Amino acid sequence: MKTENQKAWFFVLPVLLLVAFNALIPMMTVVNYSVQETFGDNVFFWQGLDWFEQILRSDRFHAALGRQFLFTFLILIIEVPLGIAIALSMPRKGFWVPVCLVLMALPMLIPWNVVGAMWNIFTLPDIGLLGYFLNHTLGINYDMTQDPVAAWVTIVTMDVWHWTSLVVLLSYAGLVSIPDAYYQAAKIDGASNWAVFRFIQLPKMKTVLTIAILLRFMDSFNIYTEPFVLTGGGPGNSTTLLSIDLVKIALGQFDLGPAAAMSLIYFAITLLVSWLFYTLMTKDDQN
Repeated sequence: MKTENQKAWFFVLPVLLLVAFNALIPMMTVVNYSVQETFGDNVFFWQGLDWFEQILRSDRFHAALGRQFLFTFLILIIEVPLGIAIALSMPRKGFWVPVCLVLMALPMLIPWNVVGAMWNIFTLPDIGLLGYFLNHTLGINYDMTQDPVAAWVTIVTMDVWHWTSLVVLLSYAGLVSIPDAYYQAAKIDGASNWAVFRFIQLPKMKTVLTIAILLRFMDSFNIYTEPFVLTGGGPGNSTTLLSIDLVKIALGQFDLGPAAAMSLIYFAITLLVSWLFYTLMTKDDQN
């Protein structure tokens, strides 16, 4: 009987320790805070599930969660079709391929806080290039610091500019992996461009699109830095997403118990919706 070599687990051990240090230990700390109250001096009082009940019944939480879902919904319905369209229009061979790939990757290389600061300066109504152009050249009354609609348009546009490239690159990778034989057969059958996309390209891109949608959902649903630097959650609370509200409660009000409970609920919602996305998109593959 052949014996299995278990020494390979020693190579996995450093990763397990790193994950335990960076994820599990902080998670246990959050769980500990979520069921207790503290007034400093490392003194804790048992609260049980009171914080969870308070958060789930809070109108503030429901409003922030609704804004978070709205933002994520807008991001997905814009970035996924736009990314696919750009990937379809990119060249598959020749000199321009690496040029297009590098240009697509550039926005993702910029740090999140820098992206927020760039768009803040860019869209200011008086001194920003875009803000000045819209107000004084086109005559559009644009002021993201005062108008909630303008603020929403700005943060959505900023995220589309920053992260559509991820969908483009993943979609392009799926497209170039399709064998030429499929296109040759479609050409012989006289298939239209729409038929080629619907029956050849889209099914073959299903795996990479699943990855793209999951990544964009998780990232947009947990986004914090860019909108916080750009609008700070304003004007008023119009762009206060759940992530921004969570930081305000934890660091602004220093309510560690409610903040910990909210973060666990936040985490559970992210996991649940990600699982639903994955289940629905891989349903046909499992049959």
